[in-house]
Amino acid sequence: MKPRESLVRLKLFQVKEKRRQLGQLDLMMGEFERMASELDAQIQSEEKKAGIADMSHFAYPTFAKAARQRRDNLFVSIRDLMAQKEAAEATLAEAEAELAKAEALEERDGKSRDAEERPAPDRRAMIG
Repeated sequence: MKPRESLVRLKLFQVKEKRRQLGQLDLMMGEFERMASELDAQIQSEEKKAGIADMSHFAYPTFAKAARQRRDNLFVSIRDLMAQKEAAEATLAEAEAELAKAEALEERDGKSRDAEERPAPDRRAMIG
């Protein structure tokens, strides 16, 4: 295997890996958002059951307090994942640019090699 081919394969692997990471981040953010909406529904249900929606009230349900804290933690995690996603998108763009460069180098080298490997026309056959 030629060195340029292995470089292209490496860069292609890196691009695929970055895309996979972006997909995982999207899945995690979606899952966290789903969990947060379920917690919202549980909080509303608990407040409705207790008849108290004021968190500062002394009889506010403990479960609702805990669910609110978990939901808030999920929102913090979602914000962190968004920051990670932005960074991953930037590294993906860099990896794609490097892949394009490697492919261009391979193509350029491939054309020059093809010219070298192509047999020169036999000039003696044309004479006489």
